[in-house]
Amino acid sequence: MTESILVINAGSSSVKFQLFTVGSDDGVELRTKGQIDGIGTRPRLNAKSAEGRVLIDQQWPANEVPNIPSALDRSIPFLREQIGGTLPAVVGHRVVHGGPDFDAPTFVDARVLERLEKLAPLAPLHQLNNLLPIKAIHHRHPDLPQVACFDTAFHRSHPEVADRYAIPDALYREGVRRYGFHGLSYEYIASRLPAAAPEIAAGRVIVAHLGSGASMCAIVAGKSVESTMGFTALDGLPMGTRPGQFDPGIVLYLLSEKHMQADAIQAFLYQECGLKGLSGISNDVRDLIASSSPRAKLALDYFVYRICLFAGMLAAAMGGLDGIVFTAGVGENAVSIREAVLRRLGWLGVKIDQVRNAQGGPCISAGDSPIKCYVLPTDEELMIARHTLRRLRERRPS
Repeated sequence: MTESILVINAGSSSVKFQLFTVGSDDGVELRTKGQIDGIGTRPRLNAKSAEGRVLIDQQWPANEVPNIPSALDRSIPFLREQIGGTLPAVVGHRVVHGGPDFDAPTFVDARVLERLEKLAPLAPLHQLNNLLPIKAIHHRHPDLPQVACFDTAFHRSHPEVADRYAIPDALYREGVRRYGFHGLSYEYIASRLPAAAPEIAAGRVIVAHLGSGASMCAIVAGKSVESTMGFTALDGLPMGTRPGQFDPGIVLYLLSEKHMQADAIQAFLYQECGLKGLSGISNDVRDLIASSSPRAKLALDYFVYRICLFAGMLAAAMGGLDGIVFTAGVGENAVSIREAVLRRLGWLGVKIDQVRNAQGGPCISAGDSPIKCYVLPTDEELMIARHTLRRLRERRPS
């Protein structure tokens, strides 16, 4: 019987999943893709085959799917039907923060789970939600192997000087350092460059993962050397609701002058800032592009401005620049954002091809541009599936 791998990427109100089959050459092939979203409000399970055929589209009252474990209870029977009533051979999970100890995909047991839970304050929007499906599956199927794949792992190739803060050494030793995130996305893009953009694959490339969460990564010959995100996913670029880089003295001001408590500051920084805070309208770039409000324009101008500032920083970290790649929801779809960024980076030698950019690429730079620019869709779930199969084979050689 053909082995299968289930990949789960859980958020606060949704569980995305992809089901892969394993080929004879140990390659993985997508079979089913879907999600159950609106958990606790308007729960809906929908899934399609790899060819785009609708396999299920079902809704329930809110009280029937109030949380992630109950969402899995609705999803797993459907997924088992797709593989002949059996369970998958292994389940792979996206886990945002691996901390200082986890630098590679790891089988999850009770001890690993406990250590990962302790990192929740460093990724409050993600970490516990990522771990909930692992717990729920272990409770129902304790013998089913599960692998955690970390968004921080790809960046562990950084030199120490890139990961340090200018703080006492003891804090660094206990894990207060720059980790970087979106690593699964960056790793996938790096794996695609030899085929999709061979002229820059071995060179110095900035990858801009622009979505509701946004960051940028400097990649040299396929390895991460610098990233805009740091200790937590608050740092770097402005995001949908997160501020990005700002003076930590602002936190002291909120504490001393606004008398805010730590939990209120956390909620403020993760949910009320970024494009939402700047525009006063929305955290969604599509809404801001469609708006005629001056504040919407300010938010988008600020987003572009900061992307370009960090592009200069990342180019400096690499000692030059050969290519730029846009990926994720905004990077792959927002034509006007890409154009604004590349025009502002003209001083680096970037020359945009407007027609190619409007068509979505993949190459969007002019033929004579010394810096080659691309749009490449990311696929974190495929990266997780590959890692998960590799770990399974290492444990159980074929």
